[in-house]
Amino acid sequence: MVTIHSFAAAGADTASVLDDIERQVAERRITANLVFAFFGCSHDAVKIHAYLKGRFPDTALLGGTSGSGIMTDARLWGNDAIGLLAICDAEGQYGAAAVPFADDPAAAAEAALHAALAQASCPGELPALIWVYQAPGREEEAMDGLRHIVGDRCPIIGGSSADDDGSGRWHQIGPDGVLENGIAVAVLFSSGGISYAFQGGYEPAGPSGIVTRVGRDDSGKRGVHPGVRSRELVEIDGRPAALVYDEWTGNILGEKATSGGNIFEQTTMHPLAVQTGDIEGVPHYLLIHPKAVTSSGGLTTFAAIEQGTRVYSMRGNKQQLAERGGHVAAQAVAQLPDGPDSFAGGLVVYCVGCQRTVREQMPAVALGVKESFRQSPFLGCFTLGEQGCITGRNTHGNLMISAVAFGT
Repeated sequence: MVTIHSFAAAGADTASVLDDIERQVAERRITANLVFAFFGCSHDAVKIHAYLKGRFPDTALLGGTSGSGIMTDARLWGNDAIGLLAICDAEGQYGAAAVPFADDPAAAAEAALHAALAQASCPGELPALIWVYQAPGREEEAMDGLRHIVGDRCPIIGGSSADDDGSGRWHQIGPDGVLENGIAVAVLFSSGGISYAFQGGYEPAGPSGIVTRVGRDDSGKRGVHPGVRSRELVEIDGRPAALVYDEWTGNILGEKATSGGNIFEQTTMHPLAVQTGDIEGVPHYLLIHPKAVTSSGGLTTFAAIEQGTRVYSMRGNKQQLAERGGHVAAQAVAQLPDGPDSFAGGLVVYCVGCQRTVREQMPAVALGVKESFRQSPFLGCFTLGEQGCITGRNTHGNLMISAVAFGT
């Protein structure tokens, strides 16, 4: 039997907030097998880890910073909040580990996965789900490491830790401590069944083109994908990528199309995408968020694109993004192996770029997730990149939303 419990509190002082959470945990008298923790970047991650390790000494632990708040079944919380989700499942097996990236994120991800499987007493076995939380910037390499072991035989879901302003004040937490530039991995062998959904809330705008030139290949020698990929698009259809993108989007870049500069805010509603396949004739897309225009007219992005790939211009609106969280949560619940009535609780990953775009509507986003999750316990984080399984492939994208549903 699986039970899920959520806890949250807010305030400027980390110790005081943890005292509030401890009062809540003590009232429940739970024995947790896996605990997720997400919190604002202004909090002391070392104190949070020390509390978790003291309160749950033999429990798999995973978490990190969330951008500008969290959400739970209680409400939407601000950037001074700390939230926990505890999974209690005496018949299941759970493990977690965290490893610094150093110079080889793929190797770090492999090591973390093997260590998590060892903690779960399931070395060499295939979990029902792998959850990841990592530093932003090298997600594709980390995914390569994980896929080197499990391929696409089980879903890999998670996000890239964020802060409030993109200045790099992010952390990751594992059982043994706190990292600033690493990956935390959890393996879940649930006795109650797990389901998930991973989507973007955008639609094709019409234009598309072939990426004819990319920048330096950052994938490393351990990559399992063919071809050259990069987070810099130099040319689309043989022309400067920024100029092509600007034409596709009705000149939203203005003078930055030629002068260069950060375009994070202008492009949130106009991402690029690659088509990942289709389900029952409906195309599905992985979103790519343009980040900046280079001095040579290229586009840098928050996810890598392979040279020779067709990219699509996408568009969204605030209402769609506000409603998408609830839709994704509902889809995850509907796919539980024993049916929706077996739902015990869940996790949500919501892109921080989408969050900032629909800021005024975020209370409605949290309410929509709560309703789709049947008023059951959940914890949501806001991330600078999202990992998930789309049309049968584990990958990394941007401006995405994922939900994981746990069955009883």
